[in-house]
Amino acid sequence: MPGGPGSGPGATTGTGAKPGRPSKPPAPGSGSTPSTPGTPKPGGGGGTTSPPPPAEPTPPPTPAALKLSAPQRVPADKRWCEKVTVEFRNTGGTPARSGTITFATHIIGALGVDWATIRSSRPLPAPIAAGATRSQTYTVCLESWRVPLGMRVETQDVSAVWE
Repeated sequence: MPGGPGSGPGATTGTGAKPGRPSKPPAPGSGSTPSTPGTPKPGGGGGTTSPPPPAEPTPPPTPAALKLSAPQRVPADKRWCEKVTVEFRNTGGTPARSGTITFATHIIGALGVDWATIRSSRPLPAPIAAGATRSQTYTVCLESWRVPLGMRVETQDVSAVWE
């Protein structure tokens, strides 16, 4: 009857089922087994249930991407050493699990002449989680014979590689 309960737009009662009553499960031994909605029936049972649309695949996380701050330098107790603080910011989508930081330490003469640049490396303070920031202070020293009396060291550049 039009206008009765359950007859509005989009209302269906299903094939072979009476309104208000659930359909009967198939009898044992009838050759068909009940299945959950959205899964095909064994043997191609000819059901009209369609599988749900495939979900959009989530993109893989981006690799770790470290951004290093400029080195913050503080003199140490020996003229051939200094304490260098560097901030590591991981802007990638995965943690930086390991890596190496390289310091470019300049030997500066009494008149301000840059006599040499010595590179040294240390391990990163890993792991650095995705989106995290970590600060680390390193004591960077050169061999004492490289820095004669009246000269000093300045770690001017830092770089890093990571996995």
